[in-house]
Amino acid sequence: MVKISLCMIVRDEEDVLARCLESVSDVVDEIIIVDTGSVDRTKTIAAEFTDKIYDFLWCDDFSAARNFAFSKGTGEYLMWLDVDDMFPAEEKRKFFDLKEELGKDPCDMVMMVYDAAFDEREKPTFSYYRERLIRNCPQAVWHGCVHEVIVPFGEIRYADIHIAHRKEKAEYSDRNLRIYEKMLSEGRKMDAREQFYYGRELFYHGRYREAANVFEIFLEEPAAWLENKLEAVRLLSHSLQAAGKKEKALDMLLQGLRLAPPTGEHCCDLGRYFYEKEEWENAVFWYENALHAEKRTDKGAFVQEDCYGYLPCIQLCVCYDRLGNGEMARMYNEMAGVLKPEDEAVEQNRKYFAGH
Repeated sequence: MVKISLCMIVRDEEDVLARCLESVSDVVDEIIIVDTGSVDRTKTIAAEFTDKIYDFLWCDDFSAARNFAFSKGTGEYLMWLDVDDMFPAEEKRKFFDLKEELGKDPCDMVMMVYDAAFDEREKPTFSYYRERLIRNCPQAVWHGCVHEVIVPFGEIRYADIHIAHRKEKAEYSDRNLRIYEKMLSEGRKMDAREQFYYGRELFYHGRYREAANVFEIFLEEPAAWLENKLEAVRLLSHSLQAAGKKEKALDMLLQGLRLAPPTGEHCCDLGRYFYEKEEWENAVFWYENALHAEKRTDKGAFVQEDCYGYLPCIQLCVCYDRLGNGEMARMYNEMAGVLKPEDEAVEQNRKYFAGH
């Protein structure tokens, strides 16, 4: 069975560090903690799990910190977690099986499912694959000051093992946006991936016109990754819609169909456009396509689970009701209820149908 080194970077995380390390300490063989300037009890808590604690002077570069942490790992494989992550107990048996498999049949990188958001029943609603185990070799290098990544190399495997991201701090930090704007102020050129994430930061800060400009430039980049382009099309459309340019927003979504078959997210965006215009038949077309769309999880795409089940079903319920087809409306409402048994919208629809 291979030795796995968990390499983490932390700062002022006394509230959640123990939770993270308790969830993973029994499945890894070595824990490396790199502290980037804590002034709370973070290092004291870390010392309860490992004596391999190092200081790193923060320099607005996540890759630099992660590469330093990786340089301290001694295992055949290096693993990373964010401090808000947890290793679910039900995933541990699969992880031990993977460790045994890697001892007999090694590979260079293992992708695992990252569950980043959950509904009220603790069902993942937003997931994607991330590089999680990387062979300890010269190619195991992080790139990017923000939203850092290890460029895929060698033999890559996909494992159905889930890591849960349980973020405690609800506010959306300005840190990443500040780092990107610092890069620009210093005259540093962004690569395609950095442009994409810079556009996302602008979008989530409500700076829609600036975000739209960045996404338009990004979509012309020949080196841009397809999954990022597909996401950029949707975010650009949302940015245009927020700026009141609804027809241009639709044009953008339609242009995106040239890149790849539409995802559930893309179909739901198109469905919503026609839903808001009360063009019910067009909305039905796109929401029904969402139910049959391809999930591109294994290609690294961000997947919003509701767009492949609950959301199109609950919207189709309304659309068919407006079209006068009560039978189909009830059917889709019950389908939504199977996916979310205690959903308030489903219950309200049932009461509505009972009165008709």
